[in-house]
Amino acid sequence: MDTLTPEQRSERMRRVRNRDTKPELLVRHLVHGMGYRYRLHRRDLPGSPDLVFISRRKVIFVHGCFWHRHADPDCKLARLPKSKLDFWESKLETNRERDERNVARLKELGWDVLIIWECQTINRDKLKALIEEFLG
Repeated sequence: MDTLTPEQRSERMRRVRNRDTKPELLVRHLVHGMGYRYRLHRRDLPGSPDLVFISRRKVIFVHGCFWHRHADPDCKLARLPKSKLDFWESKLETNRERDERNVARLKELGWDVLIIWECQTINRDKLKALIEEFLG
């Protein structure tokens, strides 16, 4: 059972951002500091990638572990809610399937794709090395 009223739940869900999240801003700041330039949220590409490196034909998605269903068993951010499990499992699985379709479509169009998970933004040195390997 939900512990919030429908109005409270609606207000809380309205506050969830789909762009300019803290993990995304951290990745953008890091990438810019590394000297790379990019475009944001190109709507003409499948999934509207968070960072687009046009000349390199590479894109980066910054995924929230909860919303995009991070499959890593060690990730503590990907837990499921305790209430309305049937709703959340269905919703989050739909998000994951949509992500897979978008990545497949981008690859068909000749783009390289990197997905950075929210939990990966904790260790900035590892993250920087991952990005450098992808873009270098």
